[in-house]
Amino acid sequence: MQLPSEAVAATVLIEVVRISALPAEPGVAYPGRTVAHWTGSEAADALALIEDLPGSAQHRCGFRPGWSIRAYEESLDLALFEAAFCFTCHEVRMHGTAVPPALATQFFNADTPPAQALLALFRTAAP
Repeated sequence: MQLPSEAVAATVLIEVVRISALPAEPGVAYPGRTVAHWTGSEAADALALIEDLPGSAQHRCGFRPGWSIRAYEESLDLALFEAAFCFTCHEVRMHGTAVPPALATQFFNADTPPAQALLALFRTAAP
């Protein structure tokens, strides 16, 4: 999977969100509960794992993401990007100031070891 490289390099904090609904309008943060904050090597490892997600064909489920990450730079102002993951339809939707339109919707193989490792990280983060 491709993430915005400059944003990845600038990321100092990742906020992990357990999504509770779809946003009311495009480009707005996915509603849900923040379950973890990752910094340092933990954030870098998670981003590397996401970048290792192999591509996949599109599956149809209606896009019901369960998890998202929000990446922040040092100022912690606005998120550089948010990526919402649906492990049923194998789709990731991204938005944010650092996301070019070509990266906004991508598909990943949710049955691969990197995807399963990412899902395990998300599940471990939730209390």
